[in-house]
Amino acid sequence: MFDILVYLFETYYNPQSCPKAEVLAHKLAAIGFEDEDINDALGWLHALGETSQQCQPTAQLSPNSQRIFSEHEQNVLGADAMGFITFLQNSGALTAHLREILIESAMTVDESPVSLDKIKIVA
Repeated sequence: MFDILVYLFETYYNPQSCPKAEVLAHKLAAIGFEDEDINDALGWLHALGETSQQCQPTAQLSPNSQRIFSEHEQNVLGADAMGFITFLQNSGALTAHLREILIESAMTVDESPVSLDKIKIVA
């Protein structure tokens, strides 16, 4: 699945240039990606779109506030992924709203703990 996500991010940098899911699935199959991986990647992207629409921006936070990860999040994400997410937010590259979307998306990865390479792809 992650090979497909990387391919899509590199090929369709602008989301508006990406074809519809059915056309995209055929293109990915023609390139040689496996059907199961294609379905997983397209399902993950669909879930990301739904999460993005449902997730409301958080109220303006104090500059000194800190996100506390739940025990379940800690177990699934692991120290490397949580550290990377915190780094992105502290460096100003990630807003609190986008952080929550990133965490939601990373929690669906079929790997626990989520590796640094995979959290970078998800981010």
